[in-house]
Amino acid sequence: MKEQNRKHVKIAVIGGGSSYTPELVEGLIQGYDEMPVSELWLVDIEQGKHKLEIVGNLAKRMVKKSGLPIEVHLTLDRRAAIQGADFVTTQMRVGLLEARKLDEHIPLRHGVIGQETTGPGGMFKALRTIPVILEICRDIEELAPQAWMLNFTNPAGMVTEAVTKYSRVKTVGLCNSPINFKKFLAEAFGTPESRVLPEFVGINHLHWVTSALVDGKEVLPELLRGKKEYSARNVPTLGWDPQFLQSLSAIPTYYLKYYYMTTEMLNEQIASLEKDGTRAEVVSRVEKELFELYADESLEEKPKQLEQRGGAYYSEAAVHLMQSLYTGRNDIQTLNVPNGVIYDFLPADASIEINCVVTAGGPIPLAPRHVPQHIKGLLHAVKTYESLAIDAAVSGDRGLALQAMVHHPLVPSVSTAKLLLDEMLEAHRSYLPNFYV
Repeated sequence: MKEQNRKHVKIAVIGGGSSYTPELVEGLIQGYDEMPVSELWLVDIEQGKHKLEIVGNLAKRMVKKSGLPIEVHLTLDRRAAIQGADFVTTQMRVGLLEARKLDEHIPLRHGVIGQETTGPGGMFKALRTIPVILEICRDIEELAPQAWMLNFTNPAGMVTEAVTKYSRVKTVGLCNSPINFKKFLAEAFGTPESRVLPEFVGINHLHWVTSALVDGKEVLPELLRGKKEYSARNVPTLGWDPQFLQSLSAIPTYYLKYYYMTTEMLNEQIASLEKDGTRAEVVSRVEKELFELYADESLEEKPKQLEQRGGAYYSEAAVHLMQSLYTGRNDIQTLNVPNGVIYDFLPADASIEINCVVTAGGPIPLAPRHVPQHIKGLLHAVKTYESLAIDAAVSGDRGLALQAMVHHPLVPSVSTAKLLLDEMLEAHRSYLPNFYV
């Protein structure tokens, strides 16, 4: 590495009180020789102060145990954290888990999928989140104009696209879904991750694996015939129809079950609501356990239980991305970036999730070898909804919001869309000032 590249790094974590933060700290410690972090600023809001202190103190114990000269700062002052930062990561939840609970419960009352990033719930998470993210971008433009903003805040693709369209901030979106699939692929074939290369076609939480190379050999047909199914802890494990998968000639992300198996997924959500509550309640219980562990002053490492949270390995992906941007190592990672000319059926500024070569100057997307025709239609429909919802979030235009809701493939009718929009706008009123001016 060239000496001038050995500049010590300042990282600001927006949402530093998140339960994911210990994994990020672990990654920064393990990767210190490649990317020497001098300052790690964990910033949160007043409502998250208690969690910030618990997580921040664990972070300090982890760094102390490592013996590395990393200064960990805990603050509610976002601007101080951003000032002069090299990287700003976002992992925030506007409205906290109570808002997520509403996103999941309200649609179910109307016979519609209730989920954090998909359907009406994902739309309202975007409406709440995008204006706040753009406020953060104003701070970055002023205080750290050369910084990279790495966004993991859901819905990650929509948030990343909003930043690209409505700010000058250099941004990349990332998700743990691709890195989880890569780990699954490596484990399935008993080989290191460095020797597998899946190809992703689509957008965040709506992608298909259209190729899977292991040591340069295509193994996708073998996966499609196999009995081992790829899924995730936060999505029910209803099985795919084997004949359908064969005809699809691709492995759909587990989030596509909401589109391909809507009735079954809706029934399972309703049953879960009556039995254990929705995912928001489950996450709340998991987080309670995690923060009890984090508060133990004898704990000096990331607890194994964090992997049960549902976002496991996101921080590994975040650290890999930071290191590649810092060193310019030109490796391949799956990221959310502007479409450009990759897909001629989507707008150039649409955020897509795709393999990229990560250079010191930023990610360069790699065009997939093949995009099946039957994939294009659903991609275009969901991206149309996303673009409408992004513009509605920025403008507060109820007409655009209604169009976004109506055109989401999981919303069955205009009448249902109007009911959902009115009820959810009112439920989230305090977090949607753009709609109430």
